[in-house]
Amino acid sequence: MHNKTAQLAAAVSAITLGLTVTGQAMAADNYRLSTLEPGSSSYMIMSTFAQMVNSDEDLDVNIQVNATGAATQHALEAGIGDIDFFMWSASVHDSMKQGINMYAPIPHAQERSENVRGVMAFPQGFYHFITDADSGIESLEDLAGHRVFLGPPGGGATVVMRQTIEAATGLVANEDYEAVNLGWNAATQAYQDGRLDVYINPTLPPSPTIEQFALSREIRLLGLTEEQMEKPEMVSIVNRPGGVTGTIDPDDYGENVVNQEPVLTLGSISGIGTGKHLSADEVYAITKSFWEQAEEQRERTPWLRHVRLETAIEHLNLPLHPGAERYYREVGLEIPDELVAQD
Repeated sequence: MHNKTAQLAAAVSAITLGLTVTGQAMAADNYRLSTLEPGSSSYMIMSTFAQMVNSDEDLDVNIQVNATGAATQHALEAGIGDIDFFMWSASVHDSMKQGINMYAPIPHAQERSENVRGVMAFPQGFYHFITDADSGIESLEDLAGHRVFLGPPGGGATVVMRQTIEAATGLVANEDYEAVNLGWNAATQAYQDGRLDVYINPTLPPSPTIEQFALSREIRLLGLTEEQMEKPEMVSIVNRPGGVTGTIDPDDYGENVVNQEPVLTLGSISGIGTGKHLSADEVYAITKSFWEQAEEQRERTPWLRHVRLETAIEHLNLPLHPGAERYYREVGLEIPDELVAQD
């Protein structure tokens, strides 16, 4: 009886140990990625990134996507290892490093900024200013007295758009026009329901969200003028970390766009960041998996043409994760000294 009891105890112990080891192995292969809500370029790119890596049969990886909250909060969470991947933004990271703008009331923001690393950069997109063709709004000066979605509360896009409209037109948010506080999903629905006069989204053309708007109504793309772009305040915004300019071709969205010419607008560079708590081997394998599949995916996914290996480290203002750095050196990219992590 004693022997049977001992054998049973040993068997239970072995099973328990096996389950523990298996659980640890599974946990090691599970990663948490946070991004913006569906409808944004960041969501499209980062969810595709996760899907591609998860589908790699050579890896036993499961990247779980959380598409809620603001990128500003996600960066803080990555800085203490609560999440593994997040949407990096050059302008947001600059504010985090300095403890300014949305990070001014957060005393630990600067400390946490030292704990995040870069994986890759990509264009977040060009700011699409969308209004109904019959709204009577034909320029940014016409925003006075209207309901405008600049971006989610506390988000980097919101800061950039508030500053842009004021610099270009002198109109001040919540004094000259109503800045409506909504998340990306809620704002998309609000515009479709007619509860917003102007909807702004930094997204890559052709954006599925904007395409959906243009299916049901005639819309107008608002833009900036050359004169507005030359104002000193606008020059500062364009020259912010990750700032770019570009044009949106109305042909990207079909005949329901009433513009006859491309519109001039601003853009932002974003990317995928990670925490320095992940090992070099982990990040190397994930980075390699994504880029090796990207070319094939690009043929089926038009907006993915904007995500290029040759520009993967441009505009980064945080050190590369050593695992990502290893991959980029392997494929021949030249790594500037300032992007090499010192720990």
